[in-house]
Amino acid sequence: MSTVLQKTPLYDAHVAAGARLVDFGGWDMPLHYGSQIEEHHAVRQDKGMFDVSHMRSVDITGPQSRDFLRYLLANDVNKLKQPGRALYSCMLNPQGGIIDDLIAYYFADDSWRLVVNAACAEGDIQWMHRVAAAKSFDVAIQARGDLGMLAIQGPQALACLNEIRPGWSDIAQAKPFSALVFGQTVVARTGYTGEDGVEVMLPADEIVTLWQDLLAVGVKPCGLGARDTLRLEAGMNLYGQDMDALTTPAQAGLSWTVATADADRDFVGRAAITEFAAPGQMLGLKLLDRGVMRAHMVVQTTRGEGEVTSGTMSPTLGVSIGMARLPEGVLPNDDVQIVIRGKSVPAKVCPLPFVRHGKAVAH
Repeated sequence: MSTVLQKTPLYDAHVAAGARLVDFGGWDMPLHYGSQIEEHHAVRQDKGMFDVSHMRSVDITGPQSRDFLRYLLANDVNKLKQPGRALYSCMLNPQGGIIDDLIAYYFADDSWRLVVNAACAEGDIQWMHRVAAAKSFDVAIQARGDLGMLAIQGPQALACLNEIRPGWSDIAQAKPFSALVFGQTVVARTGYTGEDGVEVMLPADEIVTLWQDLLAVGVKPCGLGARDTLRLEAGMNLYGQDMDALTTPAQAGLSWTVATADADRDFVGRAAITEFAAPGQMLGLKLLDRGVMRAHMVVQTTRGEGEVTSGTMSPTLGVSIGMARLPEGVLPNDDVQIVIRGKSVPAKVCPLPFVRHGKAVAH
């Protein structure tokens, strides 16, 4: 029996643009619109847009919203003092594994929004309800299926957005991980590409107009393929590939997202990750010979074996790059071997990211 895939409000626009559509987490999503490489370079050098309406907005409201989120998330939402600010966090299980990674937006003490990954959304929402009920938090949890989401990314992204939506122009002066609210529309200085830009959450019936207006000023539609190479160059984790419920934040290179400074704040998974440090670390790899690294390839090091979690050919650098979970003691600049089709191919360990603001990071 074939699975009926969910469709975003922009599905017809993708078909009209000639997208190659694929199943992504149960959603019928564009992989590319002809050339994944051209889409990648458009974002690095100019501007591109991604339909990310498959990601789920979840509104948290009620008098105990802040307390609930301080317990639910590994990062501390008390860092958010000004409405419109946001932060990135992992949501952990009691064993310290990552249930999902997400962005939390602060609108008011009794009004917040979490944006979670598409494939995890249903499980995430069930988990939030379980945590709220277990501690009797006075909160309401509402999945916002009525919202669409569009990411506009690249060095010219803000300029083109200002051209079609001059009323949103203040976003250009906002800091990263800040958002402005215009009625039911939220424009946030966030993204998943390593470039400047915004992610816009807005009523689903308005997203087609925004898409068409962006097309009219030359913004290139981009699919999942370019999104993946862009995020990998930027050293950003993909849930389900670089991390999952058996991975701790430290193993995913996300220790910086865990806030333990407040000794009085308990959060789900705190005891597990502070009392027992699981082995492994996340670092980058550059292949020194021909070939392409892919997920699950073995990394041979002097400290033991590691594993590639994500790998690709970098359109910006022209070499194969990867993210890998490596044994403790492996350091940047170490020489390692990647097992590709039964052969050991030399590679160099490097810190993340590989690319920042369109330029290669010197390693």
